[in-house]
Amino acid sequence: MGRGLARDRFYFDPGRCSDLAMSSGPLTIEHLETLFRDREIDTVIVAFTDLYGRLMGKRFDAGFFLEEVARHGTHGCDYLFTVDMEMEPVQGYAFANWELGYGDVHLVPDLATLHRAAWLDRTAIVLCDVVGNATHAPVPIAPRSLLKRQIEGADGIGVRVLAASELEYYLFETSYRDAAKQDFRELEPAGWYLEDYHIFQGTRQEKLGAEVRRGLRDSGLPVESTKGEWGLGQHELNVRYAEALVMADRHNLYKQCLRETAERLGLSVTFMAKLGEKHAGSSCHVHLSLRRDGKSAFAGDNDFCGVQCSDEFRWFLGGWIAHVGDVMPFYAPTVNSYKRYRAGSWAPTRIAWSRDNRTAGFRVVGAGESLRIECRIPGADCNPYLTYAAALASGLDGIANRIEPPLAFEGDVYAAESLPRVAASLRDATDGFERSAFARATFGDDVVDHYTRFFRVEQEAFDTAVTDWERRRYFERI
Repeated sequence: MGRGLARDRFYFDPGRCSDLAMSSGPLTIEHLETLFRDREIDTVIVAFTDLYGRLMGKRFDAGFFLEEVARHGTHGCDYLFTVDMEMEPVQGYAFANWELGYGDVHLVPDLATLHRAAWLDRTAIVLCDVVGNATHAPVPIAPRSLLKRQIEGADGIGVRVLAASELEYYLFETSYRDAAKQDFRELEPAGWYLEDYHIFQGTRQEKLGAEVRRGLRDSGLPVESTKGEWGLGQHELNVRYAEALVMADRHNLYKQCLRETAERLGLSVTFMAKLGEKHAGSSCHVHLSLRRDGKSAFAGDNDFCGVQCSDEFRWFLGGWIAHVGDVMPFYAPTVNSYKRYRAGSWAPTRIAWSRDNRTAGFRVVGAGESLRIECRIPGADCNPYLTYAAALASGLDGIANRIEPPLAFEGDVYAAESLPRVAASLRDATDGFERSAFARATFGDDVVDHYTRFFRVEQEAFDTAVTDWERRRYFERI
């Protein structure tokens, strides 16, 4: 729900960024070699992100990783970009299918992402770029490739992109295995009253919160804070902002750490956007800002609806707002995502911007060097690479074409029936994405067609499922 962050947590100071990077950065190969010799690390996870945002990959003996994989990479089956949630290969993709024989892609470790996974025993983890075996070029549909391509666009106009994810989740005293045995019914929430900002109730969940904060910190992934949120057993953990690619990597590693720590403690967490009809949704509020020549590219002397800003800020905001409908599935990728958008739910229902107003889809906060845009549309189920790629592409198009945003909205956006709504369903969002000239020009037809198929498969899986709602409603009375 994200009622936090009224504070100015996002002060963009390049010197501070450099200090943070030096004090809490990744491992070097030399350091890993030392840890291996000292038997402090004997396993390296080599992973990449699939379309759902899940980490896929292999565990290597640390010695073999140092001798071979760090230099030459490894391989993975290309079917991993065409499977459903249950790992079943889905037909209808041009990228990989039975006719093509399901070959390999090359996984190239990005050694800048090599971290100690302190939450696991004697383990390190590194994230990979996905490269074509024949082309030796980045695979366009790979989520990290999409984001890197947009960052190259930002580099082309001389700006760095700084980003942060505010990620919410629900915590249960029930283990994952027991939750599955119970068909995910009657799980015991970690809290029994709304605990937003409550320190005492938050203390009860420190068995997980403290473990995760320490695990991330000791892995070189700098953490800001944890806090109770507005749902029963709902929490938020924030890692520090960074450049966009680094932040997307941190986002994924943070989720992995949280899940694996919960597993070890006999607990479970979920990043579903909407856990139940009576539960507050879980968000991933995204903050973005641009820097040029070491200073904020958003700061300026222009007065726009009470915001002191540059033209680039205004145009970036204009493009981001204008293209929501073109890229909506990249913010809300599941059927469940759209159940979060309800009036009075702390999730946006209409597309507008406002100054420090949590009813708006876009909330402008900070001033001067800390001026930034918060988009409240993505849910906790988003794939950060896709979400950041969509947001950055939209904003950069706004700058390139000088797209003017609407005037700031004042008041309750939920009640503003004249404003455009966010998409009502994954089906509607996918329709908009598939026919979007902007999405096709930005990401390419092959990418749009691939992800359109992916989102359609997700919708079809729901359309053929029989739900608890149907049984409760129709079992006796129809």
